[in-house]
Amino acid sequence: MTTTTQTRADLSLMPIAFATLAGLMLLFASGYAQASVLHGAAHDQRHAMAFPCH
Repeated sequence: MTTTTQTRADLSLMPIAFATLAGLMLLFASGYAQASVLHGAAHDQRHAMAFPCH
């Protein structure tokens, strides 16, 4: 029976890799979204956090 082990370096890079991938996906998606959609999403988020914007 063969077992494999991961080093600490492999495990510590996983959150960094996930955050980078998530950031790139958000950047890619926002690049193709219409400006009105992005504005609406940001506006709704401000209201959800009870931050005045009007």
